[in-house]
Amino acid sequence: MVEFGILHGRSRAISRITTLDFRRANFGLFKDLLGRIPWVKALEGREVQESWSIFKHHFLQAQDQCILKSKKSSKGGVRLARMSKELLEKLKGKKEVYRMWKKEPGHLAIVSVRRDATRKAKAHLELNLARDVKDNKKDFFKYISSKRKTRENVGPLLNEVGALVTEDTEKAELPNAAFASVFTAKAGPQESQTLEVREKVWRKEDFPLVEEDQVRDHLRKLDTHKSMSAEGMHPRVLREVADIIAMPLSIIFERSWRTREVPEDWRKANVTLVFKKGKKEDPGNYRPVSFTSIPGKVMEQLILDVISKHVEEKKVIGNG
Repeated sequence: MVEFGILHGRSRAISRITTLDFRRANFGLFKDLLGRIPWVKALEGREVQESWSIFKHHFLQAQDQCILKSKKSSKGGVRLARMSKELLEKLKGKKEVYRMWKKEPGHLAIVSVRRDATRKAKAHLELNLARDVKDNKKDFFKYISSKRKTRENVGPLLNEVGALVTEDTEKAELPNAAFASVFTAKAGPQESQTLEVREKVWRKEDFPLVEEDQVRDHLRKLDTHKSMSAEGMHPRVLREVADIIAMPLSIIFERSWRTREVPEDWRKANVTLVFKKGKKEDPGNYRPVSFTSIPGKVMEQLILDVISKHVEEKKVIGNG
């Protein structure tokens, strides 16, 4: 007798994520609430972590008041973005018209008109997605994913002894071990040079390294199609209120640079696995995608700008 068991691990993923509903956002009130806060006084004499916590508290509190949240449905691809308000109104009575058509075939023309309008809207949407794919990759791949018939979670994974692991906690540890095995903590020659340059820039105490205008410029360049960061800040919101939050963030960034202290939120990330190729049971065939703090990324870019500027000045002096 041959006994075998079929392990079904391709269950449909049910989304329980809530997202910001920008259609009902009140950015005018958002700016007004943040503009009333005396940031200089509120952050005076505070450590970096405490300053960041104060800013985060006021920001998220204002966000909850001004931007409503809605549940992110796993059936997002069913109600397509191509459907305008006018088209949705036409399609409301589709079932009723169909029932009427079965009784009286004369209603066939109404059904045909609405079907043609839907097809034209779909073709128009796909054309726009293909045209804007370079600037808006998120919506493009979201539409492609909506065409899949199934949504799959990460299935069972093979552990070091070749046994399939199905428990979520154990499955999370397997990719973690696989990614850690290819990670090296030893700094390369380029990283060592960067640290050396940073130490030289650090000694210049006679001027601020982070200006408010620099922070504002970086916030205005944020890609609004990117996902929300781990602490709940969306790039579109940060970009909309850049003029208001540039000053408090510049204070926090400057203090972080001087004291070499980094807020705890900037060191955290939500990691998602993306399948590459090969066997889906092999943890090494997945690529990690990290959702990190957006203000933390802005701080990294500011540091990179300062270091790059210092290196360029050094090259000019050397060539002179």
